[in-house]
Formats: sequence, structure tokens, C-alpha cells
Amino acid sequence: MEKTWWKEAVVYQIYPRSFQDSNGDGVGDIPGIIQRLPHLKELGVDVIWLSPVYQSPNDDNGYDISDYQAIQPEYGTMADAEALFAKAHELGLKVMMDLVVNHTSDEHRWFEESRKSKDNPYRDYYIWKDPVGGKEPNNWASDFGGSAWEYDETTGQYYLHIFSKKQPDLNWDNPKVRQEIYDMMNFWLAKGVDGFRMDVINLISKDSAFPDDPDVDYENHSSSMEMVANGPNVHQYLKEMHDQVLSKADIITVGETPGVSTDDAILYTGFDAGELQMVFQFEHAVIDDSKEGLGKWSNERFDLVELKRILSKWQVELHNKAWNSLYWNNHDRPRVVSRFGNDSPEYRELSAKMLATTMHFMQGTPYIFQGEEIAMTNVAFETIEEYRDIDTLNAYRDLVEEQKRLTPETMMDFVHHSSRDNARTPMQWDAAEQAGFTTGEPWLRVNPNYSEINVAAVKQDHESIFYYYQQINQLRKKYPIIVYGDYELLNAEDGEVFAYVRHYENEELVVINNFTDQTIKREYDVPGGAAVLISNYSDDLGTTLRPYESKVYHIKKEG
Repeated sequence: MEKTWWKEAVVYQIYPRSFQDSNGDGVGDIPGIIQRLPHLKELGVDVIWLSPVYQSPNDDNGYDISDYQAIQPEYGTMADAEALFAKAHELGLKVMMDLVVNHTSDEHRWFEESRKSKDNPYRDYYIWKDPVGGKEPNNWASDFGGSAWEYDETTGQYYLHIFSKKQPDLNWDNPKVRQEIYDMMNFWLAKGVDGFRMDVINLISKDSAFPDDPDVDYENHSSSMEMVANGPNVHQYLKEMHDQVLSKADIITVGETPGVSTDDAILYTGFDAGELQMVFQFEHAVIDDSKEGLGKWSNERFDLVELKRILSKWQVELHNKAWNSLYWNNHDRPRVVSRFGNDSPEYRELSAKMLATTMHFMQGTPYIFQGEEIAMTNVAFETIEEYRDIDTLNAYRDLVEEQKRLTPETMMDFVHHSSRDNARTPMQWDAAEQAGFTTGEPWLRVNPNYSEINVAAVKQDHESIFYYYQQINQLRKKYPIIVYGDYELLNAEDGEVFAYVRHYENEELVVINNFTDQTIKREYDVPGGAAVLISNYSDDLGTTLRPYESKVYHIKKEG
């Protein structure tokens, strides 16, 4: 397998709105990110991924872009962005930008022109259709609730929006659209950007017949996103993007790809595919979705045997063919320690360390979401009015107020478990007011537990989760087996322990993770005297595993 820097790198995702505010307006900004770069350097990451900082009306917190080549004023200026790139590079950090090109904002100049008339030069930059029988062109459902079609009275046609009605989908079948996007990407590469994370990139090619979605279910707040995924020309367009942009620079690329199988992922990221380097798949990320057909709106607890099956499938089936991304959470997913671990005071740090070990010792490029390195937790705001996420607010209105499918109490329980705002509460830097995030009123309330859980506190404790992540990142650079070794699951049906082996040349790693709050016994084939590479306990009791115990044995074979 070819060795490359992006396989060996660790990526840290910054959600700029919630990272660090430098001017007291309650919104994180680019000067604030610059201020905190030393924290990321100390953590030992290699790449920072910025969620969108482009000009936007903020209908979907920046994922609705009105100008791809301008900075959102509340985040700063283009000069600030250039200063960020320069300072990051000075510290040896690379910068990956979010690329949101399935859709724009309806306030983008292209769309404002497109909706003026059917013969406008920009009309075909978007997907417009005549009504069918006086209604929408088909039954596709938006991922944010309701129809994926919006009627526009000016021209008497509907436009497609897989997300908010303020996020019209671009028409990638138009070569002018594709060229505009490639030119924009090259603009950012010329500014010094080192890669792109591509938002829902596998939705860009739609079936031109626009067939109905056989699985659509408006009552259950379902979405046609997966119906649209992996369309007929998506690989042609990504190969074209690779030829015109990606192949011309030594950069990192990852595509967000809902609804992909391992076979799909190999088509996108195969070592000879000429498209992307890796994708974000969502099988493990939707493992606790509702059993009642309500999508992510649930309070279900995941099943460890199923989690092991999914993650192991991706490890084994991509090995030597394509490259995995490794992640627990991001700006769209709840906090990992609350979801897959135990966020009680007794077990929060122990289980967070265990989860870090479980994911980061697999094969792939690991992604750390801001606050994960201090084990930030989900938040439980008391009222729906305290939430800001459009998806959460739409779902509450749909399921509670309009359909009356759920009581307010049940829905709030689901919101506490699943809302995207769990990941978006401001970064907790210290125990000062507003967690050191801002001197003003934050755009979204700070999690009330910031006085106990914050960066300043973890850095005072050399046994803390922060230094555990730092140690893992250091080990990754020291031991090629962590990056390149193959993967073998142990005891697939064990519902309490996630254990696996990595093999590389004459070395082995045995990775053992107790997912319970119980003391249990397990025996694995670990020779006496094998070195413990890392553990979240200070001693090793051999076959006895304490609550959330995690340990990695390093074994050197003879010959």
C-alpha cells in the first residue's frame, strides 16, 4: 500500500460559529480560530477542517452559501482567512475547507438571476420543472421536512431543494455550473488551502427522469436524500473535478456520502479511481435511529454487536482497495461520550478515552470534532425555543405541533438525544463566564457543565482526556502499524467488549475495549510480557477488564 501524508494525518474539525469569538458579538470567528491554533498544535493534529466560513444568510448555519469567494462578515474578512492559512502553515498545520456544491443559497447571485425568467442565462444553473397535475413534479421529500420542491410564482415552475427551500440544488448536468465550481476550487487552492471536505457530494447527479421515491413517508419525516444519492453521472463529474482541480495539488479530500455501500465507496475512493481519497459513510452514525420510522428522532441506545459488524465491514472490505475515514461525531451528530459512552461524572473521561482508542486504532484517517478532546457532552435545554438548528425546529413543528405524533415531552427527550445543536454548543475553554468562548451573549447557549468540563481544567490534569488524545496522535506517528496494519475482529458476538487485532509486517496490536460499566473477564491471545502501548487505567490486570477499560498491546513477532 502506498504511504501518503493524508493517510498518516489526524484531522480536527472546527465549527467556526462555536469555536472562539474574538470580538464579543457572540459568534465565533476566524481571528478566534487563529488565537486557538496553539491548542491544536499541542493536541498533535495535522489538518484543521473548517466548516463553511463563506458568505451566507445562515439559514443552515453557513451550508447555504451566497458567495463562494467571500467570507461571511461575522467571521471576518478575506485578509483574516489568509492570515489563518499563513499562521496554520507556520505551525505545520494544513487547512481543509468545506466545499458545499450540491446546492447554494437562494440569495446567491446565480439563483437570483435564475428565478427571474425561463430564458435567463442562469436558468439552467438550477433544477426547474413544470407542475405535474397542478402539483409538485414528483413526491421527493426534503431532508429538512416537507416537499423537496418549492413553487416559484414568477415563472410558474418548481425548483428542487433536497434540504431547506433556501438551499436550491445546482444542476450539475450543466457544464457551465461545473466549470464555475472548478474555477472556485482553484481560487481557494491558490489562497493556500490544502484540501476539501465535500458536503453531500454524492447527491450532485440526479436521475433526469425524476422518478417518484417508493419509500417516501412524509408522516414519518422521512427524506428522499438516499433516493438521490449516487446518481447516474456522479463518477463522471468527480473524475472531471479530479482532472481539472484535485490532481493538480498535493491535497486531502473527503466526501460526505449518505447512502453509500462499501462497493460504492470503492468506486469513489479506490486507489486507482481518480476521484476522492476517502468518504464519510453513515452506517454507524445512524445505528440508533428510531425503530418507529422517525429517522434520527429517538432515544434508542446502540447495539454493540451491530456497531462492531458495521465498523468491521468497512475495515475489511476497503482494505487494500480504498481508504477509510474514522469518526465518531461531527457538526451534525450528537456528542460521542453521551451517545456511545457514559457521560456521568464517574465514567465520562474513562469512557471517552475508551471510545478514542476504539476508533483511532483502526485503519483510516481519524477525525476529531471540536470539544471531543475534552469529552464535551450533549446538552439538554429545557425548551425548544433555546435551540437554533433548523432541522430540530422543523422536526418539532412537524411531529409535535402539526401532526401531533409525539408529545412535547417525548420530542424533547429525542431532541436531547439527537439534535445537531448537541455538537454546536460553544467550545468550553475555561470556567469563566460563557466558558471563555465570548465576552458577549453567545449565539447558542453554552452547555451549563462548562465550569467542570473545559480546556483549562483538562490541561491541569496530566491523566486527562486531552493528554490521552495527544498520546494517541503521537503513537500514530511512531508506529506505522496503527496507520497501515490490516484489521481482524475478535469475538464478533460479544455484546460487551469490542476487541480487534491489527497486523503489519512482524508486529501485532491487540486492541481491547470494555463498553460497559461492569468489571468483566475476557481472555485474548496476548503473550506474557507484551507491552501495553496505551491504556486508560494506570495498571494492567490481565484478563480482568474494569468499567470502560481500554488497552492496546504491542506484540513483536520473531523473524
